[in-house]
Amino acid sequence: MDMPKIFESEYRFCQILWEKEPIGSGELAELCFQRLGWKKSTTYTVIKRLTERGVVRSEKAVVTSVVSREQIQEAESQEVVARSFSGSLPQFVAAFTRSCKLRPEEVEEIRRLIEEYHE
Repeated sequence: MDMPKIFESEYRFCQILWEKEPIGSGELAELCFQRLGWKKSTTYTVIKRLTERGVVRSEKAVVTSVVSREQIQEAESQEVVARSFSGSLPQFVAAFTRSCKLRPEEVEEIRRLIEEYHE
């Protein structure tokens, strides 16, 4: 299954859902109003659109995610590397580290991740 594209506003919606799921659609609409300033109709439109794309499920007015935060982050990061760096992860890392200083613990975490992958 190809990972469906999630747009920025939909991602913010999904963050609320991932935090609270399973959640009733009415309560979700209220949270979207409080956090995103959305009208109830906007929330229901997003639920419908994401249901059609297989990102969320809505059954008996209870909304749950079908796609995890990690799956979305993975797909988005792969898209950025492919689009902006011709698929080169080293070029992405070089560009990222030029513009932001990594703390020593972040460097160690990256090393650990590389070692785990390499094994």
